Amino acid sequence: MALDENIVVLIGGVGGAKLALGLAQVVAAERLTFIVNTGDDFWHLGLKICPDLDTLMYTLSGLVDPETGWGRANDSTAALQSLATNYGFEPWFRLGDKDLATHLVRTDLLRRGHTLTDATACLTERLGIRSRLLPMTDAEMPTIIETKDHGALGFQEYFVRHRWQPIVTSIKHKDCRLAQLTTAARHALRNADIVLIAPSNPWLSLAPILAVPGLRAFLAGLPLPIVAVTPIIGGAAVKGPTAKIMSELNIEISAASVANFYRNMISGFVDDCRNEAFTANGLRILRADTLMTDLSAKTRLAREILAWIKGWTR
Repeated sequence: MALDENIVVLIGGVGGAKLALGLAQVVAAERLTFIVNTGDDFWHLGLKICPDLDTLMYTLSGLVDPETGWGRANDSTAALQSLATNYGFEPWFRLGDKDLATHLVRTDLLRRGHTLTDATACLTERLGIRSRLLPMTDAEMPTIIETKDHGALGFQEYFVRHRWQPIVTSIKHKDCRLAQLTTAARHALRNADIVLIAPSNPWLSLAPILAVPGLRAFLAGLPLPIVAVTPIIGGAAVKGPTAKIMSELNIEISAASVANFYRNMISGFVDDCRNEAFTANGLRILRADTLMTDLSAKTRLAREILAWIKGWTR
């Protein structure tokens, strides 16, 4: 990949972080920007928690727990255990002791008037990350999961407390009309040579980004390759609730459905070689092995995607 190529990635979740790590091996850090989902963010124990930003930060800095793909490696939970033992607090959301440091610094910066974009820049700089991590918006825009048996749930209540078992009837993005794409994110997109949509959960991790007012139309108007990567492999999700949610929302569980979700916005789609092949008018499709089991596979996929895009944009 030439050093003058600016790559912007819309991203969220552990699946997205895997591709991000692969891209970091083949793209110069200063040419790589991630626009990150903040629909998962919430306030907990007075702290601002940003799970997708943190997962990406820990992944790119080498601090992530390799077993879970999120949280800090070799972390402890003494503070959380004390809250439960001494104060009767239900520890349904895991906060590691090392992880708490991130939330404390972020919350302090926000309470002193800094934006989430500014706070994220401070955290990434301290962790030695040279690529840019940009929240999709500086506004509060929480994802709300409407469920059959539990009513409306905040994202973390649905995903962590109830372990994504409630049946989903719809997904909403609270206060999305008040949100705006940040100036930094808009500038990154205007200066991009390629935009990638990571193999994150389309409905939980990427729909919130695309729900920021005007973003879909803005992306559709960009004169550059916009390529999405399937999270569906072999007709199912590798892990997490992607396939379950698709079924509950009466969406066919297929890569074609994911591509259709991004319709009128993408010019290319990376499908897994295990999926049933499909075609779509005007859409270039790369069939590849998208299963990222180790760093070598992540790097290979990132290099293959970028080489393919370079090939049809020459």
